[in-house]
Amino acid sequence: MIKRVGIVTKPGLTAVSGDLPGIAAWLEQRGVEPVFDESTAALTEACSIRTVQRDDLPRHVDLILLLGGDGTLLGMADRTARAGLEVPILGVNFGGLGFLTEVTYGELFASLEAALAGTAPVESRLMLRAAIERHGQPGSEHYALNDVTVTGGSLSRVVEFAVSVGGEFVARFHADGLIVATPTGSTAYNLSAGGPIVHPAVHALVLNPIAPHTLTNRPVVIPASADVLVQPHARGAGSEAYVTFDGQSGERLEFTDMVRIQKAARPARLVRGVKRSYYQVLREKLRWAER
Repeated sequence: MIKRVGIVTKPGLTAVSGDLPGIAAWLEQRGVEPVFDESTAALTEACSIRTVQRDDLPRHVDLILLLGGDGTLLGMADRTARAGLEVPILGVNFGGLGFLTEVTYGELFASLEAALAGTAPVESRLMLRAAIERHGQPGSEHYALNDVTVTGGSLSRVVEFAVSVGGEFVARFHADGLIVATPTGSTAYNLSAGGPIVHPAVHALVLNPIAPHTLTNRPVVIPASADVLVQPHARGAGSEAYVTFDGQSGERLEFTDMVRIQKAARPARLVRGVKRSYYQVLREKLRWAER
């Protein structure tokens, strides 16, 4: 039973300013309370709408209606994971590619109606939990829907990455970086770096070295149940290493750090468009299989 819908926009998306009161009124007419996050509320004069901080929004709603691009959705998936919740997200595309936010603005109300009625398809998407261990002690913790990437510094120096999977040593990769991608993220950075497309229903991860300095290094698909441990090693003076999460946030690593990546306890739940299959999205968004 959906009683409260959180409405989130891409920050500064003034193109939807005039639409927000109408969306809120449409929900209220159906006995559903609209809730804005603070940056969304700043785009409209609908002052009577309840407002909470964006980080807290998942704790106050039963469904999130997101108006923006894939980056906005990735940020909200991270927030729901950090809250320990599985609040469904309906993404309406106001960005570029819109692979995750596949619903068009013209389909907004039909998709929202289906979500309220419980007839919209909702997919559970595997998420990653990444923890940085420093001097044997647990450090910061992050979540990612697409990928966790460890790279060298700004001067594009080659870095060596020691990788273990499920407690078993895999290899030392000499490369510009290493992508650990979910099936959802297989069509993101992983695909650009020559990795495979993995259907979201497949319970697996992809290890994809970026520009490896040997022809024998190729992406490998591994069980999603296995922990991945990545430790960067310096290769000469001036070496640096960084870890990023969905391209949204990141931090610099010390060469004694280890990044432990594992399946998150809870998935992200994405409300899909009522008319599109995954393969149709591949064809429309990526021009997949076209000459």
